[in-house]
Amino acid sequence: MRKYSITTFANHLLLLCSYTAAFSANAPPNALVDLYNTPDLSSRVAIVTGGSRGIGKGIALELGRAGMTVYVASRSSRSGSISSERDLGSFEDCTVERTAEEINNMSGKGKGVAIPMDVSNDAEIAQLVQKVQEECGRLDVLICSAFTTPPNLTDASFRDEFWKQDAGSGAMWDACHGVGLRGAYMACCESVPLMIDTAKQHTGTRPLIGIISSFGGKSYTFNVAYGVGKAAADRLASDMSVQLSKYNVDTVALYPGLVKTEGNIEMEKRGEWEEASGGFDLAMGESPRFSGRAMALLTANSDMMKERSGKVVVVAELAKELGFTDVDGRLPPSIRSLKFILPNFVFPQIEKESGSSLPSWITDNVLDYLLPWSTFSGGPPPTIE
Repeated sequence: MRKYSITTFANHLLLLCSYTAAFSANAPPNALVDLYNTPDLSSRVAIVTGGSRGIGKGIALELGRAGMTVYVASRSSRSGSISSERDLGSFEDCTVERTAEEINNMSGKGKGVAIPMDVSNDAEIAQLVQKVQEECGRLDVLICSAFTTPPNLTDASFRDEFWKQDAGSGAMWDACHGVGLRGAYMACCESVPLMIDTAKQHTGTRPLIGIISSFGGKSYTFNVAYGVGKAAADRLASDMSVQLSKYNVDTVALYPGLVKTEGNIEMEKRGEWEEASGGFDLAMGESPRFSGRAMALLTANSDMMKERSGKVVVVAELAKELGFTDVDGRLPPSIRSLKFILPNFVFPQIEKESGSSLPSWITDNVLDYLLPWSTFSGGPPPTIE
């Protein structure tokens, strides 16, 4: 990694911050008002893997809120075992039954169906799709959010060099590429025939496959195995789109930002978050339902789905484009926005080097400017010596 002196790198960034502060000072204040109109997706059907917690649960809830019948699939069930890779602390009932109940307790036409299953089991995936076909006769949305929690997530070794992580075991590689990649691929293989039939039988309907990926698909994040897995997820969405376009079935690779999942919240409570994440500010994060809102609005807009099929869709950037907020009324910044990058990477390094805090007129007024993908993909931010 290249290293820059404070006089070259940091000072140039301070100058940039001065300009962004000047622009932001004239911008209207961010009022915390929930700006989201729930689309009407009643009569449509979804499968959400990994729906017992985290991003998968957030998407399941918002699709249910929009009136869909949502088959919530996950290993964690009251009738069996609870996946235990992460300590969820006070979040005791992270099960498919709980997610389905929350959907069924909403006002509206949405219906939640709990499906205890293991996405790594091909036969169970096939059984689920067969059940959906028999009960509903259609499948409009498939969300592939199931992911095995990688080893050593709670400490700095999660970001260690790859030969130190996986020599003799391959545990990190298997965790990042098993359920999250192979499981997603097999779920698509089983679901696509029913989705093609749905597009044929229901004029104007374009079924959608959402592969939950991350910015790790574009830029170095955490470790080698993680990044390879996310890049492969992006390519899965892209290449499936090539073959599915003539059948009017669309795909996207969805990029949430920093998400306040149950596991991440508990890590912060235990004091593990800063070391494990590399210093990210979880307070800037998104709720899992923010991703759900993005998927619901995409599902409701067939023209937008067709135009973006096979591409990466960043939740925060779509929210800014369409004018919707997170559940608390905030509009979290994209991870490639200066509004995220400067507070999480640059400001802490400058303050560490200089030994003093930056003035609030800089830190509180960063412009929401997106770095081009070509720049963002160039590697992690430089360090200062």
